[in-house]
Amino acid sequence: MKSLRFVSPIALTLFSTVAFAQSEMHKATDKAAPSDAQVTFDQLKTLAGTWRGSVKATPPEPDIDKAKLEITLRVTSRGNALVHEMQEAGTPLDPTKYDHPVTMLYLDGDKLNLIHYCDAGNRPHMVARPSADGKKVEFDFADLSGGNQYGHMYHAVFTIIDADHHTEDWTYMMPGDKPMQAHFDLQRAK
Repeated sequence: MKSLRFVSPIALTLFSTVAFAQSEMHKATDKAAPSDAQVTFDQLKTLAGTWRGSVKATPPEPDIDKAKLEITLRVTSRGNALVHEMQEAGTPLDPTKYDHPVTMLYLDGDKLNLIHYCDAGNRPHMVARPSADGKKVEFDFADLSGGNQYGHMYHAVFTIIDADHHTEDWTYMMPGDKPMQAHFDLQRAK
């Protein structure tokens, strides 16, 4: 019984020391400056809302040029993901008749990732470059899941002009490695 009285204060002291050390470690981590990827991700999350605008393709594509788009960006998963949904303005959400690609942006460690769930049936993965000014975020191709029969998204650039205006530049690699670029000029609708 005497040994238990001796061990209990030691165990309590040891537990308190470990708990204090963990608490101090969390405080130090909480005060650490956010990574470049976190800062960039937080900036992109300010785009949450509905956006409308036009498209210009390079090389010119009559079916794409001047098309009207509606893009919705939504923060989800307790702030851990940003959902980007794209569709032609005025069309119903009917994936059997109309394009409706979805893109997910998320942090993985110190990297900001983008996965584009494409109507071409594949999922290109891109990783952001650090943004020098916080206004332009460029995503470079990393890898591809799914087939490549119809081509795949290859590059994306988001440029924040102000709280109600941003542009997106998407590069699609057509079969035969022919790039096609689409420039979206978007104004906040909601």
